[in-house]
Amino acid sequence: MFISYAAPPVSATNLLRNPSGEDQLGFWELTENGGDEWKVEDFPGDCGHKFGIEGVSKYFATSFQLCVKRQVVDLLEEGYSPEQLDAQPTVTVGDWYSGRTDCGCTYQITVRLLDENKDVLQEFKPDLVTLNPDCDDGSWKQVNHTFSEFGRGLRFISFEHGGQDTKFWDGWYGVRVTGSSVTVEVCIE
Repeated sequence: MFISYAAPPVSATNLLRNPSGEDQLGFWELTENGGDEWKVEDFPGDCGHKFGIEGVSKYFATSFQLCVKRQVVDLLEEGYSPEQLDAQPTVTVGDWYSGRTDCGCTYQITVRLLDENKDVLQEFKPDLVTLNPDCDDGSWKQVNHTFSEFGRGLRFISFEHGGQDTKFWDGWYGVRVTGSSVTVEVCIE
């Protein structure tokens, strides 16, 4: 006799609103808006590369001074129960970034898991990335991280990213970002 057990269905939709600029800068808090400020552009843009994900046609461009934007996701408001969140579900974050082929830039990302008081449970903050067109072809790169063993009390996720160009040229020569994502995988009962 053969018995098969199916895994329970899992819910994991992107919780970030406007991850690729379809709604311009809507849903994002601009924590740093230096230089000529954030701008949304269409692919491939000046001195840029095509992006290979179906349905993504825009990206956010930074300027010659630091540009950083943030979203804070309220997980209870998104429909997760305290019990689901206290079970330490898998939390995965992702982002795509690129530079131009004519100017260097820096890229940064910080994602924090927060409790009900917005105290940090766990943080993902890799080193600042510097892209140099002499050594980098300007193609799109992806960063991903999966959080684990962060304890009980998760209620919010703060996602923040940005950068700037390294030559301080007027305009939007800094890092480009798109396709950002935050997912929380919980079993659907």
